[in-house]
Amino acid sequence: MAPVEPHIGTLNEGSLHAALKDRYSEPGDEFEVPLGRFVIDIRRPGLLVEIQTGSFGAMGNKLDHLLPEHQILLVYPIAVETYLEREGAKTRKSPKRGSILSLFDELVSIPTLLDHPNLTLDVVLVSVTKVQDPNDRTRRGRGYRTIDRVLREVHETRTFATAADLLALLPDGLPDRFTTADIAELGGMSRDYARR
Repeated sequence: MAPVEPHIGTLNEGSLHAALKDRYSEPGDEFEVPLGRFVIDIRRPGLLVEIQTGSFGAMGNKLDHLLPEHQILLVYPIAVETYLEREGAKTRKSPKRGSILSLFDELVSIPTLLDHPNLTLDVVLVSVTKVQDPNDRTRRGRGYRTIDRVLREVHETRTFATAADLLALLPDGLPDRFTTADIAELGGMSRDYARR
């Protein structure tokens, strides 16, 4: 699967970012709009849409500056299924799988913004193909680096408008005061994963 050719005004975005931006766009939207010292993925009357395919840490400063004045929809994809595409090899499915709980790994980067009234978060559960090239600069002189992520399928979108919405992701049956051991046991996961 070849990467999608970027179109004008994409600031060298990857295929996954471009596909989600196309999915969220509506007639009349403006794309890659400068706003102060930032560039906004999609602007429409009353709403800014930001697609974040990387770490939330990179968004903190932007959100701090824009949320007081603007409604923002932050779109974050989580790959629940990943395929690996390497030149000269058959595309194969990766054993690594994300889940909606992977969101908590990123939320620690923006804890003070989780309950901001101007922020809504769409978590998009997707299947992607990672396009990889050989990387000769690894420690052992072999390995691969991801050069693009291509959207294969959207499975589900979950919207979170408040911190209380996020609490609904915790397993049922937790006591009022709980530990990571409780989360692990009731959620059917390892303690290490629950600690995240």
